[in-house]
Amino acid sequence: MGVNAPVKAAVLAIDAGNSKTDVALVGADGSVLGAARGDGFQPPVVGVEAAVDVLAAAVAEAAREAGPGGPPGGPPYAAHVSACLANADLPVEEAELTAALERRGWAGTTEVRNDTFALLRAGVDEPRGVAVVCGAGINCVGMLPDGRTARFPALGRISGDWGGGGGLAEEALWFAARAEDGRGEPTELVRALPGHFGLPTMYALIEALHLGRVPAARRHELAPVLFAVARAGDPIALGLVHRLADEVVALSTVALRRLDLLDEEVPVVLGGSVLAARHPDLDARIAELLAEKAPKATLRVVTAPPVLGAALLGLDRVGADAGAATRLRERYRRG
Repeated sequence: MGVNAPVKAAVLAIDAGNSKTDVALVGADGSVLGAARGDGFQPPVVGVEAAVDVLAAAVAEAAREAGPGGPPGGPPYAAHVSACLANADLPVEEAELTAALERRGWAGTTEVRNDTFALLRAGVDEPRGVAVVCGAGINCVGMLPDGRTARFPALGRISGDWGGGGGLAEEALWFAARAEDGRGEPTELVRALPGHFGLPTMYALIEALHLGRVPAARRHELAPVLFAVARAGDPIALGLVHRLADEVVALSTVALRRLDLLDEEVPVVLGGSVLAARHPDLDARIAELLAEKAPKATLRVVTAPPVLGAALLGLDRVGADAGAATRLRERYRRG
């Protein structure tokens, strides 16, 4: 890649999840100069530098689309890197990842946030509100224009978390196993869960999971099965759906309280594969509980790509005007 004509971008936006990475080079006017998709970002598995190498491949591809210029050895790709990354759950992790990205020389300034902030910014007109993401796991963040934030460690059960597609699948398996052998209450889950994999009994499914004939990664497929059983009126399944709604509202109201927004008109943004699926029982329960605890809050479900939020955070940082944000949103609305 040449180094004499640097890419004219204001923001290098990165949204990196466990399974995929999206990158966009964005001009000061909100135009997308180049974009690319890469592999998942998993520093706990491969180490920080190897994980950043995955980002680097996607960044280089986006830069090739935008035109000649940029590292290695030359002027940076953009004025500012806005990176919203999975596994940046603690401030110490954000600091480590910020340093790792700064060493790549991609921009003059770099800011790393947890990837839930990208969902939040994608769903609000200004950096003000609360977001709950529920995909494989669950997390919540809140932010204000003055820079104050609310967040949770989101490290699983050790940090008090419950829910997400993975958690729901584990709970469904637990109840179904006990229903089959007589330790628990009857539930249609006892037939629906093994049936999803073409197996006759929970014992057969337990054996298949234990011996790896059904890969552990496929357990997340059981969350939609749970919602279908709940929709048919099964008390055990419906109870799990309601418990997830309780968790979503607990997270959002605590974040609102920390930011002194509990009694104000404010958006609560929902996203991730579980919440974006718009399960009626879950949606209704969330709306009912939130209306009780934060009556002025308004629910929004966001399906826009989170890299939009990372880019908007970057445009906020570089002081772009409102027209830039509008142009960028329109670009991602068109797909």
